[in-house]
This record gives sequence, structure tokens and C-alpha cells, in this order.
Amino acid sequence: MYTPDPVQRPVGPPASGTPARDYLNTRPPGVDQTYAVLPRNLVESMPLAWQQQMTHLLAEFHRTYAHLGWPVYRVVPSRVERLVDLDEDQLAEVGVIMEIDGDGDLVYRDRAGKRIENPDGQTALVSVLDPIPAAYANATQRTPPNGFPQPQFPPSGPLQVQAPPSWPA
Repeated sequence: MYTPDPVQRPVGPPASGTPARDYLNTRPPGVDQTYAVLPRNLVESMPLAWQQQMTHLLAEFHRTYAHLGWPVYRVVPSRVERLVDLDEDQLAEVGVIMEIDGDGDLVYRDRAGKRIENPDGQTALVSVLDPIPAAYANATQRTPPNGFPQPQFPPSGPLQVQAPPSWPA
């Protein structure tokens, strides 16, 4: 049976044709302009239902793109730091040399020896220790097993009702 009433449009903007790109462009943790990284220890500690869905999606993804020549990726935890805040080892890691010129001023140079203008405004990506705990590290932290934070729910039972303030007479 058909109704003569028009079909109601969903409220809100139309669905995107590129939902993955739209989400990744919001720059969630572990995403840059070229890669989306999921820390394995977090993926393996997700709830079982999530792991099952993730496994099916990843298996389909890898089946679809198995014909590509996949390299082995090396992922290094990193963060953006101001160039002037880096020590000598970090400067060497990003290919910058710091020296004192004839006037006694600090000068920063790139790999080619070219002077870096305005080093206060320059940033570099430097490696850091992995801030995401491994599964075995949870025993020493104040989080429950598998790294999930303890939910903060109000106590169960009836809500405590406060007496209204007494007004001076």
C-alpha cells in the first residue's frame, strides 16, 4: 500500500561521499596528512565486539589491496617541537646544526648549510618515548586492566535531594 504523503528527508546535512577522509581530516590522535596509525596494544585491548568488527574490516581491506607492493612501515612516536627548544641530539635527528656565529649569536643551519631564518617560528617533528602504555605496563598505573579508564558513574540508588535553603525571616 502506498501513501500519497511525500517521503520525509532526514534532518541535517546530506551524508558525505568521503566519510573516511572527512573524519581523518579532523586530525584525531595518530593521524597526519598521509597516515593513520593505530597502536597495536590499544587495538588488541579493545572490547571483543570491536575487535571482531575491526578484524573483518581489516581483512577485507587487506584482501582488496593485497596486489599492491606493501613495504614494511616503521612507525616512530613523535611530537612537534619548536626548533629553539631542541637539544643537540634532537637537532641532529632533524638534520639541523646550531652554531655560534662571529657576532656571538646562535645560528641554525639545515643539512645543506643554509641559514634558517626565524628559528623561533620553526618547528620540527622529533621522536619521543611512546606515551601509550604496553599491556604489561598497566599493572603499575592507576587504570584498570587493558588500559580502559574506570567509568565515573554517580552512585546507584535514589538521587540525594538537597533541602531548599532556609530564608531569613
